[in-house]
Amino acid sequence: MSYSLNSKKVESAARQWLADRGVRVEDMAELAYFLQKDYYPTLTLEECRLSVEQVLSKREVQNAILTGIQLDVLSEEGKLQSPLQEMIENDEGLYGCDEILALSIVNVYGSIGMTNFGYVDKVKPGIIKQLNDKSGPHKHTFLDDIVGAIAASASSRIAHRKQAENEQES
Repeated sequence: MSYSLNSKKVESAARQWLADRGVRVEDMAELAYFLQKDYYPTLTLEECRLSVEQVLSKREVQNAILTGIQLDVLSEEGKLQSPLQEMIENDEGLYGCDEILALSIVNVYGSIGMTNFGYVDKVKPGIIKQLNDKSGPHKHTFLDDIVGAIAASASSRIAHRKQAENEQES
């Protein structure tokens, strides 16, 4: 039998793996809101949630989620070979593959997404701070960056849509 990918299964798995790691759509919507509220005073959390949902519907995003979470899990289980095991387990500062994977998400949404990602990666607001905490059983070397990238992408999507709305009104 030949290989056949079921797109609904991939999306469902990505969403479930996020939930299993304690990440809700609402958490990412709050981050997108944090990034855009100063620019759009009438922006609502619901608009941000819908934007996050659209970002999550993209295959590139789902692929990054599944890959990053799987690497985090394998690291937690000690199943990677040295020195990769130690680099991911300790979120090594010079190991940038976690950010590179996250950039595959923001690249779908342009330069605003990239600058927003850099900002949330530095400031670590909301759930990103929780995910970046290495004191618990989970070591989210990849997931904190992925969540930041999803929120940054949703934020970029909002900025582009609001610009289009403003142009239509003019």
